[in-house]
Amino acid sequence: MPQDKTLLPSLSKPLARLAPALPVVLGYLPIGFAFGVLAAAAGMGAFNSLLMSLLVFAGSAQLVAVELVAQGLTPWSIVATTFIINLRHLLMSASLSPYMQEWRPAQVAGFTFELTDETFGVHSLRFERGETRAKLALLINLVCHLAWVAGTLLGMLAGGLIRDVRPLGLDYALPAMFIALLVMQIRGRVYLVVALMAAGLSLLVWSAGFTQWNVIIAAVLAAAAGAGAERWQKQTS
Repeated sequence: MPQDKTLLPSLSKPLARLAPALPVVLGYLPIGFAFGVLAAAAGMGAFNSLLMSLLVFAGSAQLVAVELVAQGLTPWSIVATTFIINLRHLLMSASLSPYMQEWRPAQVAGFTFELTDETFGVHSLRFERGETRAKLALLINLVCHLAWVAGTLLGMLAGGLIRDVRPLGLDYALPAMFIALLVMQIRGRVYLVVALMAAGLSLLVWSAGFTQWNVIIAAVLAAAAGAGAERWQKQTS
C-alpha cells in the first residue's frame, strides 16, 4: 500500500502535463477510425493506410486523398492536392517560430512535422503562457499522433464490417474539437470579433470558389485586422 501511495503522485504529474492533449486525442480517435474505414473501402490496404497516418498525419488531407484514390486519380494529382491543402501549416509554423528560438534544429523539425491544426491551437495557448519546453511540446504532439494512428488501425480492423461512417456521426468529431479549441482561445472582445470575422471570411472565400485557400486567406486577413485593433486599443488606452 505505501508503494501505491508514492506511485500515484509520480504518475499524476506526467499525466497532468499531458492534459492539454486530451481534447485532441478524443477527437483524433474517431476521425482516425473514420479514415481507416474509408481507406479500407478504397482498397488502400492496411500497410499503406498506417504508413500514411505515420508519415502524412493530416486529417483533412488524408480524407481527401482517400476519395481521390477511390476515384482512381494519379499519384501526382493526389500529392499535389494534399500539398495545397496543407499549405496552411506554413502559416501555423511561422507564427509559433518565435517561441522556438532556443530549441535545437532537430526538435524544431520534429515539432513542425507533427504539428496539426488542433495541436497548433493547444501550443498557441501554452506558448503564450510561457510554457515553451521542447520536450513537453514534442511529447504532446507524439501522444496526439499515436491517437491518430491508433484510430486508423481500429478503423482498418473494422473496415470489413462498416462501409459508411456517416450514420455514426464520426464526421462531426473534428468540427466539435475545433470549436472546443477555439472557445479556449477567446479571452476578450477582440478575440471574439476576430474569430467571427475569420469564420465569415472563410465562408465568403469558399463560396467564391477558392475552396482550398479559404482557411489561409481568412486567417491572414482576420489576424491582421485583430492585430491592428489590438494595437489601436493600446495606443488609445
